[in-house]
Amino acid sequence: GYDATVANDVPHAWQAGPQTALLQKQLKAMKDGGTVIIAAPPNPFRCPPGPYERASMIAHYLKENKPKSKLLILDAKEKFSKQGLFIEGWKQHYGYGTDNSLIEWIPVSKDGAVRAVDVDGMRVMTEFGEHTGDVINIIPAQKAGDIAAVSGLTDDSGWCPVDHLTWESTLVPGVHVIGDAAIQSPLPKSGYAANSEAKVCAANIVRLLESKSPIDPNWINTCYSLITQQHGISVAMVYALVDGKVAKVEGAGGVSKSNDPPGRALEASYAVDWYQNITYDIFG
Repeated sequence: GYDATVANDVPHAWQAGPQTALLQKQLKAMKDGGTVIIAAPPNPFRCPPGPYERASMIAHYLKENKPKSKLLILDAKEKFSKQGLFIEGWKQHYGYGTDNSLIEWIPVSKDGAVRAVDVDGMRVMTEFGEHTGDVINIIPAQKAGDIAAVSGLTDDSGWCPVDHLTWESTLVPGVHVIGDAAIQSPLPKSGYAANSEAKVCAANIVRLLESKSPIDPNWINTCYSLITQQHGISVAMVYALVDGKVAKVEGAGGVSKSNDPPGRALEASYAVDWYQNITYDIFG
């Protein structure tokens, strides 16, 4: 029951613009006491903490404006990015784990994977059950864009295999693929990681054009998420090339310290600066 036309009524909102505006409009129009359903996709997908930050922001809106409502996360995974920190924040602000919780998260092991959708009936079906929502946000399974597929850059996974030294495609010589489209684990599919990849890739392309050996690369990822406007959490990591593959640098980075209220408020302010800095760095 799911195809591209479904997004006209049941938005994915994973691409900014009309889709995010539609989701906002639906949330504002929903009655108090309504149910919002987010269907989170399987790995890998763009912005690993995104569905859970979105859930936090929607829960914050509901708490302030429609407190009788509920948000249900149906997940195709068993765990997610910054899970402990998200749940800690949900417990603090949204009653998570109680009978009156604003947020309920159902992992794949508890029948959380959505198998079908009925747009007219505003229902989503899992393997053993079904759920009715007033607002449904289905974030679909993802792959590299069509341009990558038609260019012969993708393998059977739907993503683009690359040489991590230079990010040159292992399928099409002379073409370099960075960002979400590339097979890059453990580097996440995040804008910050892509920015780091772009700089290293560009430097090595220049060296290749000059008939020089590529430099030994390092990359960095930093990601902030907001659970409320005053409650921020983050993850940061440095990566290096080990035996031709991306690997985490042990002891570098990490996630926010738990049970740290002053730190949560500080990181909420850092999140704003982080966003402004990375968007300026990318777009000028």
